[in-house]
Amino acid sequence: MENKLANPAPLGLMGFGMTTVLLNIHNAGFFPLGSMILAMGVFYGGIAQIIAGSMEFKKGNTFGTTAFTSYGLFWISLVFLITFPIMGWLEKPPASFMGWYLFLWGLFTFFMWVATFGKNRALQTVFFTLWILFLLLAIKDWFGLSVIGKIAGYEGIFCGLSAIYLAMAEVINETQGKTVLPIGARE
Repeated sequence: MENKLANPAPLGLMGFGMTTVLLNIHNAGFFPLGSMILAMGVFYGGIAQIIAGSMEFKKGNTFGTTAFTSYGLFWISLVFLITFPIMGWLEKPPASFMGWYLFLWGLFTFFMWVATFGKNRALQTVFFTLWILFLLLAIKDWFGLSVIGKIAGYEGIFCGLSAIYLAMAEVINETQGKTVLPIGARE
């Protein structure tokens, strides 16, 4: 008997992509940080990616498990870093400390980007642009440069949209049984 499991990557990519776009529309200065972004961070960016990571584990995909579970937990931890001080549970970390938090996520992302070498170009784009996003956000927090935060916002919108594109390409290409949306597959 053949046991065909569904591809969990589109779920994880959409959770990541849509949440990243929303947060970076805020970073670019279009609307304030609020419950919409925070709820998306916990549920779609966070929990949905953790579910996708668990599904990748069942498929034996170490890269997918590591990526989706880690970034799902990133989103949940980021929401807690924002909301705990508002609720009076913990003090807000200084911006320079947040810079280190973002830098470490960027370091992790750099190595995950290296792991995409030999995979499709769309996935490489997602991880490369995410690495740049974390680096820009760390620089903004270390040096207090709001202009870098705005640049990061636009770059982050592109990063999130690239993840959405890859997710929808995987869904559409699979359901159509042919390449409708190219992802730059390596031969």
